[in-house]
Amino acid sequence: MTEYLETIGGTVGIPGWVLQAFLVILAALLLEFLYRHFINRLEQFASKTRRHWDDAIVYAGKRPISLLIWWQGLVMAARVMTPHTEMVYFSGEFLAALQQLGLVVAATWFFFRLTTGFERAYVAERIKRNESFDITTTSVLARIVRIAVVLTGALTTLSILEIPISGFLAAGGVGGIAVGLAARDLLANFFGGFMVFMDRPFSVGDWVRSPDQEIEGTVEKIGWRMTTIRKFDKRPMYVPNATFATITVENPSRMTHRRIFEHVGIRYEDQHVLPAVVDDIRAMILAHEDLDTSQTTMVHFNVYGPHSLDIMVYCFTHTKVWTIYHAVREDVLLKIGEIIASHGAEIAFPTRTVKLEQAERMAREQEEQEALDESR
Repeated sequence: MTEYLETIGGTVGIPGWVLQAFLVILAALLLEFLYRHFINRLEQFASKTRRHWDDAIVYAGKRPISLLIWWQGLVMAARVMTPHTEMVYFSGEFLAALQQLGLVVAATWFFFRLTTGFERAYVAERIKRNESFDITTTSVLARIVRIAVVLTGALTTLSILEIPISGFLAAGGVGGIAVGLAARDLLANFFGGFMVFMDRPFSVGDWVRSPDQEIEGTVEKIGWRMTTIRKFDKRPMYVPNATFATITVENPSRMTHRRIFEHVGIRYEDQHVLPAVVDDIRAMILAHEDLDTSQTTMVHFNVYGPHSLDIMVYCFTHTKVWTIYHAVREDVLLKIGEIIASHGAEIAFPTRTVKLEQAERMAREQEEQEALDESR
């Protein structure tokens, strides 16, 4: 083959090794073109299937294999050119190491993208099946696998380049102390995120709030350094993960019921119907289909208020949904108003009583005192 290329090259006035290197690069170009055409057709076919796992595999191999074809083509061309020119000269050991390095880089990139593809496929499958899953756990596990893939690729690269790892470990130990002191806040946030993952006080999509700080909203993302919370006015809040180790966090999304706790007051003039009103409200609460009477349920006359006789209503709804809860609460309050009105009573409002007799007497005494002062 070499002699044939030398003959052709002599005919056209080009050295045979130049023609051979050109053909190697041309073959790599054609192979990469054919592969790109094949992978694009395969991607279209995979997108039409029901499963998402084939999409992940196609996504993982699309770019790394193209890189591998070009890398190996250039290395083979360099092998051809090295013995014949001083402009391009590499030792055989270096080219062998470079060829192995290309395989390692392509493999590391492939498995990195494969992990990302599987993560997306898993989430898409669960959403498609309408199944509940913990997206935080999925994200963290995928990150751990990606970190492991990158570390494996880096260590393999050092081994191919014959760089001793012990020196890096020793330098890393000393440098780790310096980095730990300089980046203690970053490390605190990292371990804070790890503890959030381990303890799981909240997940993505939960409504959280803190009575210690002005933190309230829906969790959008839990990262290694910070957690993104979307406030109810739609503004994003970025909270460093180390914060969650020092504050109290409430998770209303995990409540089992929602509570209705109200005080309704009637006038003092309606005290004679107070027992009947309390009994009817209690019967209504116990018969309400949207209230869970297996939980603590109380309806009692509670206190003699400044301007009303206060009735305490304490119960829990079946629903945990905020909008449905308010609809149930509205229905309960309207029925309480109807019960009070049905007994001829009225809901009390703040009033003030002015005793005119005492005021007239005081005014009369003041006038008499003024007349006495004038007579003197």
